[in-house]
Amino acid sequence: MSMFAPGANNPPRKYGLPATVAFCTCCGVSNQRPNSAVEFQHTADSEKKTINFDENGVCDACRTAARKAAEIDWDEREAKLVALCDRFRSRNGSYDCLVPGSGGKDSFYQSWVLKYKYGMNPLTVTWAPNIYTEWGRSNFDSWIHSGMDNYMMTASGRSKRLLTRLAVENIFHPFQPFIIGQKCFAPKMAIMFKIPLVFYGENEAEYGNPIEDNTDAQRSYDYFAASGDENMFLGGESVASLKENFGMTQADLSPYLPSDVAPLKELGAEVHYLGYYLKWHPQAAYYFAVENGGFKASPERTAGTYSKYNSIDDKIDDFHYYTTYIKFGIGRATYDASQEVRSGDLTRDEAVALIRRYDGEFPERWADEIFRYLSIDEKSFPKAHRMFEHPEMNRAYFEALSNKFRSPHLWQHDENGWSLRQRIDRL
Repeated sequence: MSMFAPGANNPPRKYGLPATVAFCTCCGVSNQRPNSAVEFQHTADSEKKTINFDENGVCDACRTAARKAAEIDWDEREAKLVALCDRFRSRNGSYDCLVPGSGGKDSFYQSWVLKYKYGMNPLTVTWAPNIYTEWGRSNFDSWIHSGMDNYMMTASGRSKRLLTRLAVENIFHPFQPFIIGQKCFAPKMAIMFKIPLVFYGENEAEYGNPIEDNTDAQRSYDYFAASGDENMFLGGESVASLKENFGMTQADLSPYLPSDVAPLKELGAEVHYLGYYLKWHPQAAYYFAVENGGFKASPERTAGTYSKYNSIDDKIDDFHYYTTYIKFGIGRATYDASQEVRSGDLTRDEAVALIRRYDGEFPERWADEIFRYLSIDEKSFPKAHRMFEHPEMNRAYFEALSNKFRSPHLWQHDENGWSLRQRIDRL
């Protein structure tokens, strides 16, 4: 534990994170924030690329927001969207684009404007959450009743549970199987239905990926396609190991594996960000979904933050953000508040106050249900059960895992317990 001692000299770093912690001078996000990654290459040894800060301490997400506000000609971008739609628009009313989503505010906005403003015929597709919240399921139903056709992929509960548990055990990333499924499902449906145009919402650059990423309207094939199963990992475990040691079959794994590149290229598949063409404002998307589709915010504050309308579909979301707090020192309130500063909805001082109050709050509300979900019992998993030293997940084991994934350069431990060495509210 000496490496976690207060005042430790040059404590070691995990995940290739920057040695010195800094906070954006505009929005307050930490320089430890990892960029989006190709998840099916993610292992316990993976190192993170993190958000870039310029010489003035301003992050790329803020610079992207500044470009959106002052430099981009949105009329010209919208004209490009119309031209793109015209290029793919069906002449007989058949499906002409795919919109992946859960029925949250963003996917509601995407599909609604494409259908009712730009005259497209979207087919919506959904990768089912691990465990729906009551209001998440209600919003999904409202989305469909607003006039959207939908195909939902519900992967085997046992496969999803096992992969989610492995993702917690190996890389402390409970949301990873959902992210992989979500990114890979729409391109597979594009191939199946021969619909070459796919729309996602905003580019990840709006949240911190390199600013250069936002100069391209299309998402790279790297996130959802590959040329083979070599060097493929799910839950931090190789595909070969999942089959040999955990009893999973090709059928169990196929929903999570990326598409082959060849049929996507043959189809001429293009995956675009609608946020490249239309000025994206998350809070405005929320109000739009409320007004036009009956979207309902959560009736209670989301654990770890002050918000009630972001990422509220899946009960495991609470744990996803708690694990980012452990690994990177960045909790859900930081993600929400820094985004709202960039969008002009909060001041930096207001964001710091919210981060101080809510960041790192343990997600108590569904903890027992999540721990049962993550437990690998012998009857359901006769082979995989033997691979875990602690097949049952409980609060004590989860906390022990949490400590394993803390980076000493971020965390210190003393008689009062764990605390971050650097916090934005202590500067």
